[in-house]
Amino acid sequence: MEKHHHHHMLPAIGWREWISLPDLGVDAIKAKIDTGARSSAIHAFNIHTFQRHGVDMVQFHIHPYQRDNHHTIAAEAEILDRRHVRNSGGHAEERIAIVTTACLQEEQWSIELTLTNRDLMGFRILLGRQAVRRRFLVNPGRSFLLSRN
Repeated sequence: MEKHHHHHMLPAIGWREWISLPDLGVDAIKAKIDTGARSSAIHAFNIHTFQRHGVDMVQFHIHPYQRDNHHTIAAEAEILDRRHVRNSGGHAEERIAIVTTACLQEEQWSIELTLTNRDLMGFRILLGRQAVRRRFLVNPGRSFLLSRN
């Protein structure tokens, strides 16, 4: 049967789900779905930019698990753009944005991610509206509707 993306056919997700980021080598990372935020962000450190064959690239490290700073993944991606983002203190900081693949069960799609070196309320990754719009219905009262915890 063909899957049409009508409103009522969208799979429901909770306010947090385990997702994977295969292009970055992350098989499991707990994401907070924050529909109050437009864009998505990942907690990254050791961020270095470089060029490969004239393409702007970024290399960075991720701690995929909450409260675990030992398990580290080294990732690299093409730079989509650089954005000035105001932090909670009102200071503008430049953040690098990349595009990467996100997987949740059998759903696989592209998301834009900004790299931030600040803790995202205990979550390593935050998915904003852009990442889930027209793809999932968010049930804010539930967790792990599509993923096993």
